[in-house]
Amino acid sequence: MFEKKTEIFKKRDRETWLQIKSTLKRAGLRGTRAGHYLQDVVMAGGCGAKLDPRDFGAKGKIDRDIYWVKVPESEEAHAKDILRQSGIVTGVDDDLMTDAALRKSPTDKYYP
Repeated sequence: MFEKKTEIFKKRDRETWLQIKSTLKRAGLRGTRAGHYLQDVVMAGGCGAKLDPRDFGAKGKIDRDIYWVKVPESEEAHAKDILRQSGIVTGVDDDLMTDAALRKSPTDKYYP
């Protein structure tokens, strides 16, 4: 219960996050933690209501949350195996909190 947890999923993908949570729950994997948080700090609107002006476009509110799932270290391989058998691809995107101007582009991997 108080074992160190390892992050197996961290992305902006709500649908996959919901699938991972339900799959691990059905498999009976204990000690799994999941959640989400907002990445951006929102500038207050002019009226003082602290509304995000980007949410009033043609398609409505944009989901900017980052979704994560953590499992106990001893269960990491088992959890990934369960998800692989279910056809779910996991991943940890450590670049989510980096400012877009500072992110490395794919060409930076080939031309250091």
